[in-house]
Amino acid sequence: MRSRRSVLAVPGSNPRFLEKAQTLPVDEVFLDLEDSVAPLAKEAARANVVAALREGDWSGKTRVVRVNDLTTRWTYRDVIEIVEGAGAFLDCLMLPKVQDPTEVVWLDTLLTQIEKTMGYEVGRIGIEAQIENARGLVNADAIAGSSERLETLVFGPADFMASINMRTLVVGEQPPGYVEGDAYHYILMRLLMAARMHDLQVIDGPYLQIKDVEGFRRVAQRSAALGFDGKWVLHPAQVDAANEVFSPSQEDYDHAELILEAYEYYTTVEKRGAVMLGDEMIDEASRKMALVVAAKGRAAGLSRTKRFTP
Repeated sequence: MRSRRSVLAVPGSNPRFLEKAQTLPVDEVFLDLEDSVAPLAKEAARANVVAALREGDWSGKTRVVRVNDLTTRWTYRDVIEIVEGAGAFLDCLMLPKVQDPTEVVWLDTLLTQIEKTMGYEVGRIGIEAQIENARGLVNADAIAGSSERLETLVFGPADFMASINMRTLVVGEQPPGYVEGDAYHYILMRLLMAARMHDLQVIDGPYLQIKDVEGFRRVAQRSAALGFDGKWVLHPAQVDAANEVFSPSQEDYDHAELILEAYEYYTTVEKRGAVMLGDEMIDEASRKMALVVAAKGRAAGLSRTKRFTP
């Protein structure tokens, strides 16, 4: 699994932003051809994105391009021009406003045709599916299982809130009058279950109040607590908060690695299945939980500070 704690959105129509994005410590950058690009600028944005992918230094980052959605006239040319022009420098395409699994199948098929034509490795370029309305959420299970290329489900809160007539204009915040619980809990859990059923990652969408870093942190902590893998960032000020919130603490990471090391020792050397690690009993379920935390810690670049001693 690629690390996607912080997913930076960058307008493909802005060369200055494309250059700046290469210097930020984010896990993923997606170069956008959709909502952040005006209709008259979309064709020029494709050329900007191809040049940025081919000539830029994206070391350590997952490189993604968000194409336009399938109800528009731009999508097929987006895919063809981006993949033919810079497919060797591309990790994934993001398809927005996915409502039905056939849309992902369409993109998978077109990618395969281009890869075969260009001599690329077939299947290497992944897909991210963005869920942005009620129909997409209802079909989330089928969408998540629609392609071997699919790597993530992505929540698109602004369009989703509009699609269900949620009574707020502040993206990601609780609607006025909703005083108990979390208005987004079902949506987030529904996406999480669909993604995990098919071993996919799941990413929370943007927080548009870009100067309110504490607000961003609070909303990010909500999805991180449920098990989401990361969140979009729209401004450099949000990057550090995202990387911190979606990484395990040093203490949790060390503990997870200790569980894995101890469990391996006791089950293979002493051939016991349920054992004590200090005052804590650990078993196979403990190992599975520790694997998740350890993997996220390793992806975040954490180093161990404790070792297991039998």
